[in-house]
Amino acid sequence: MKQGSTLFLKAAVFLIGTPVLALCIFGLPMLAKEAAESNSVFVYVLYGILIIMYVSAIPFFVALYQAFKLLIYIDKNKAFSEISVKSLKNIKYCAITISGLYVAGMPFFYIFAEFDDAPGVILVGMLFIFAPMVIAVFAAVLQRLLQEAITIKSENDLTV
Repeated sequence: MKQGSTLFLKAAVFLIGTPVLALCIFGLPMLAKEAAESNSVFVYVLYGILIIMYVSAIPFFVALYQAFKLLIYIDKNKAFSEISVKSLKNIKYCAITISGLYVAGMPFFYIFAEFDDAPGVILVGMLFIFAPMVIAVFAAVLQRLLQEAITIKSENDLTV
């Protein structure tokens, strides 16, 4: 397979990671600074949300790295191999971890919504739960399909 055939997808992976990295470097510290200066009642709740966001960035970037590795495997004609299945499994686990972190942080979103009288904050928190779960299910389906394809390929290789 031509090496440039997955160039668009590699660029997309890079473009997905760049805003999240910028948010972690610039946006979240600015939000934490403004919260600390406000001496508000819900500063600790906001800190809890920020901590969850920072911790969830780790599996997010691991999943992006695994997606990039998967694209490299596709370029090297190793798409139907165990290492591709392993990358998909790692992406699935990263997505489940992100969802789990935000499930654990939902009380912070609830308390923040109560203080700020904004019930939409809970919906935003639920978005952070369900979007990674969709990715986890998609990765699990792809992992299963790829594993079946590898099994069929190995059986066909043995019959020849």
